[in-house]
Amino acid sequence: MKRLFAQFLESEAKGGLLLFFAALIAFAWSNSPIADRYLALREIPLAVRFGNFVLEKSLLHFVNDFLMAIFFLLVGLELKRELLTGELREPRRAGLAITAALGGMIVPALIYTALNLGGEGARGWGVPMATDIAFALGVLALLGRRIPLGLKVFLTALAIVDDMGAVLVIAVFYTAKLNLTALLIAAAVYLVLLLLGRLGVRNLAPYLGLGLFLWYFVYASGIHATVAGVLLAFAIPIVADRRVPAIPETPLQDVEEREALLEEAESTLIHVQSPLHRLEHLLHPWVAYLILPVFAFMNAGVALAGTTVGAVALGVFTGLVLGKPLGIFLFAYLAVRTGLAQLPHGVGWSAILGAGLVAGIGFTMALFIAGLAFTPALLDQAKVGVLAGSVVAASLGTFVLLGSRPRET
Repeated sequence: MKRLFAQFLESEAKGGLLLFFAALIAFAWSNSPIADRYLALREIPLAVRFGNFVLEKSLLHFVNDFLMAIFFLLVGLELKRELLTGELREPRRAGLAITAALGGMIVPALIYTALNLGGEGARGWGVPMATDIAFALGVLALLGRRIPLGLKVFLTALAIVDDMGAVLVIAVFYTAKLNLTALLIAAAVYLVLLLLGRLGVRNLAPYLGLGLFLWYFVYASGIHATVAGVLLAFAIPIVADRRVPAIPETPLQDVEEREALLEEAESTLIHVQSPLHRLEHLLHPWVAYLILPVFAFMNAGVALAGTTVGAVALGVFTGLVLGKPLGIFLFAYLAVRTGLAQLPHGVGWSAILGAGLVAGIGFTMALFIAGLAFTPALLDQAKVGVLAGSVVAASLGTFVLLGSRPRET
């Protein structure tokens, strides 16, 4: 389990670097003399056609509605695994991550609302609630062995719970109106997916095929299509195949024969994994190295010329830099003091504060919610708050974590 988690951290850290460079390129391009080409690139039309059926969207909307649904599918898979077999299975450890995540969502939203109450930007209270798991774990990875494993596990679990909170916020508060017919069809498709799991279907193809229909009808219902990704994740079985076939004991005559046997063993072990673990393993590199960097490139471009720094930017910035660490630290402290949770091994309160600051790196999810919450007139201002807040939160978090000391146990 520790080896798998180390691989997960490594992929997230590398993905975080790609995110950074993709965002940097987008920001530089959108403030260059050829910024119009960046805007034109985002508006390139894409169409899917099946007979008389046509679904046409811009490249930007394709990335935000379809590719990000795959990201949320991965988030849902990670959460389900953590709840059933990982850190969130243990009540007191789960209590710390869940309680801290709630604090990290509630306090930033309250701070933002206080600064924008009654204003045109009041709708954006969900923007500073989110944590970017790739960037956050990337910061911890850069600090190396200075950071105890327990803190990395805590921040990972917190970010996953945080992402699920963002999904609920999107579904409940950023849905304009519902198409009940499409919603009922989506529910019927989902019931079939659940039935497949109950029948013990282990082949991923039926789940992914029906998942496309689920995505379309959730999209047509008016609920943001990314919610379909999480729903699909919770329908995919996590039970492994207990009938592990024996690998024949064959005398190894040469290198080619040995390699063939090892490939056969690897294939055997992969196929006895649960469908959930197989899909999670399959999606990780695509999400970390392609989907999230493409999302960052498409959404991080903001032209500073003409962009004012008003209550929206201030609310997002303050929510991320102040609200996130304050909410995470206070709620975690109360959970531990009341006996609902316990600190991870070797993790002290200064490290929890540092993790709270790092969780203020909102980037991917904050930009995503900003795109749902704001009209173009306020979106650039929100992006300025997200980018500035994420940079400051990362810097302060790194400084605090470098000065933190392991807790004596």
